[in-house]
Amino acid sequence: MNAIEELTESFARLPGIGKKSAGRLVNHILKADKAWNERFANQIATLQDKIHECSVCGAWTETDPCKICSNPTRDRSVICVVEQPQDVATIENSHEFSGLFHVLGGLIAPLEGVGPDQLRISQLLNRLKSGEVKEVIIATNPTVEGDTTALYLQKMISLMDVSVTRLASGLPVGGDLEYADKLTLARSFRGRTKL
Repeated sequence: MNAIEELTESFARLPGIGKKSAGRLVNHILKADKAWNERFANQIATLQDKIHECSVCGAWTETDPCKICSNPTRDRSVICVVEQPQDVATIENSHEFSGLFHVLGGLIAPLEGVGPDQLRISQLLNRLKSGEVKEVIIATNPTVEGDTTALYLQKMISLMDVSVTRLASGLPVGGDLEYADKLTLARSFRGRTKL
């Protein structure tokens, strides 16, 4: 296998990139300026050294706590619970939510051996003990695992004086937040319902 085939295979392992797209990327890199290629390679090589999880919410950040958690203008009475760090950026880009976030790091999936203890649920419950939070919006994906996780969270939070809501059904069943458009997200936030 030559260098072109190896790099094509590496790109094809990325989500949403097939063999043809991977080949186009490799050809683009071959035609690109060498300085750009070196900068790009360095950005990839150092990404994991620069980016880490926020110690408060679990979102990707270069600073700790992240810009959202340390922003005094955010509504601290509302926490939006999401599955993965990239979901924070998706919701932020909609400009419909001004509260705080909490990243679970996955969903309850018994068939895959993922239980509540493998997720950042205890950290969420600790955040709620302050009494400052009045509403938790559950923004997990509308899948079996997402619904299971939402129901589990609702049961755990019901012991506290906190309202639990879920994004409205503007999001398609089986879809991911990452691929939702801004209008769909906006409608989902406006039409959220109490669990």
